[in-house]
Amino acid sequence: MTKVIFMICLKFIQGVYLNSTLSFLMDLLLFMGLPWLIWVGVRKKLPLAVVPILVGMAISGLHLPIKSLGLPSPLGNTLGLIGVILLAFTAGLEMRHSPEGTSHGGGRPMPALRPLRIGFSALFALGLPFIAATLFSYHHFLNVPAWVPEHGKSWLAAMAIGLCIAVSALPVLVGLVQEFAPAHKVYGYIALTVALLDDVVLWLGLGAIQIAANIHGGPGFGHEQLMATYCLATLFIFSLVTNRHSHNVPGWLAWLVALVYLFGGAWASERLGVHELIGAYFAGALLPPHWMKKIHIERVGKAGLVLLAPLFFGHSGLNVNGSVLGWSSLGAAMLLLLISVVTKVGAAVLIPPVGGLSWRERFGVGSLLQCKGLMEIVAATLLHAQGLLSEYAYAALVTLAVISTTITAPIFRAILPLKRLQGGDAGTGGAVDSLTAVG
Repeated sequence: MTKVIFMICLKFIQGVYLNSTLSFLMDLLLFMGLPWLIWVGVRKKLPLAVVPILVGMAISGLHLPIKSLGLPSPLGNTLGLIGVILLAFTAGLEMRHSPEGTSHGGGRPMPALRPLRIGFSALFALGLPFIAATLFSYHHFLNVPAWVPEHGKSWLAAMAIGLCIAVSALPVLVGLVQEFAPAHKVYGYIALTVALLDDVVLWLGLGAIQIAANIHGGPGFGHEQLMATYCLATLFIFSLVTNRHSHNVPGWLAWLVALVYLFGGAWASERLGVHELIGAYFAGALLPPHWMKKIHIERVGKAGLVLLAPLFFGHSGLNVNGSVLGWSSLGAAMLLLLISVVTKVGAAVLIPPVGGLSWRERFGVGSLLQCKGLMEIVAATLLHAQGLLSEYAYAALVTLAVISTTITAPIFRAILPLKRLQGGDAGTGGAVDSLTAVG
C-alpha cells in the first residue's frame, strides 16, 4: 500500500514538473522566439521591444485558449518581473549618469545645461500633458461607464491616466540615441536629460498614487515598515559617505553593492506598501556614481530588456481583455496619442531645454520626448493590476505605447533629416556652437 501511494505521488510530481516545464518553454517560444522571428521578418522596421506586446495582444484579441496550456507560466511571470525590475534599476542608474561632455562621433561634446532652465523645461514637459490628460480623462473618458475602474470615478483614476500620458520613455530613448547618427546625437542627449527628470517624477507619482489609493488595505506602520525605512536610510547614508571617500573600487565589490541596493530597495518599497519596481528605481538612483561606473549600465539594461523583460511585456499584452480590443479602443488610443504629442512637442517648443535651438530643432527634441515606450506599459500594468485603470483604459494605453514607440524615430528623422543637417542647416553650425556655449 505504501509503495502504491509513493508511486502515485511520484507520478503526480513528475506530471506537475513536466507541465510547468512545457508551459515555460512555450512561454519562451511565444514571447521571445516568435517576436524575434517577426522582427527579422519585417526587416527590423518595428522596435524589437514592442513585438512581444503585439504578440500578446494578438493572442488576446483572437481569444486563443492558451490559458488552458498553463500560460503565462509562473516561472515566466517571475523572470519577466525580474527583467523589468532590472530595467527600473538601470533607469535609476541612468539618472546619475550625466551625458554632458560626452563625445559623439562628430567630435562635438554634449552642451552644458543650465540646471534651472533644464529643470523648468522638464517640469513643463511633464506637467502640461499630465494636466491636459487628467482633465480630459475626468470630464470625458470617466463619464463612459466602461472606463470607470474598480475604485470608481475619481480624480485619482483620472490622474492615473494622466501620469501614463506624461511619461517619457527613458530606456527606449537611451537605445535610440545609441543608434543615432553623429549629427543627431546632440538632440538625443538633450531629450535624454529632460527624460531623466521626468522619470524621477514618474516613479514618485506612481508611489504617491498607490499610497493615496490605499491599495494594500492600510498596512499601517509596524516592525517590517520600520525595518524598511531603516534599510532605505542606510542605503542613502552609505551613498553619501562612499560618494565622497571612495573612487577606486574593484569591480566585484561594485557588483555586490549594486545587488544589495537592488534587493534592498525593492524589498523596502514592497514592505512600505508600494511596488518593488519603485524601490528598484530609487535604489539605482542612490547607488554612488563611482561604483556605478564599474557595473556597465548598458549591459545590465540590455540583459533585462532582451533576455527577461519580453516575458513581462508579452504577458502585459496578453492581459489586455480581447473583448475590448477594437475600433473604440484604437480611437481612444489615437485621441490620447494626439494629446500626448501636442502637449509634449508644444512644451519643448514653448520652453526649450537649452538656448540656441531653431524651431525645427525644438520640434525634433519634442518628438523624442513624446515617446512612451516600455515605461508607460510598466506604469499602466501596475495601475491596472491595482484597480486604478479599467480594461478599456488599459487596452488604450498599451496600444498608445506601441504606436508612440514605433513612430518616434521616423518622425524625428523626418523633422531633422541628416541631409539637412549635413548641408549646413541650423543645428550643425551656429545652433550647435551656441548650444556648446550654453551655461
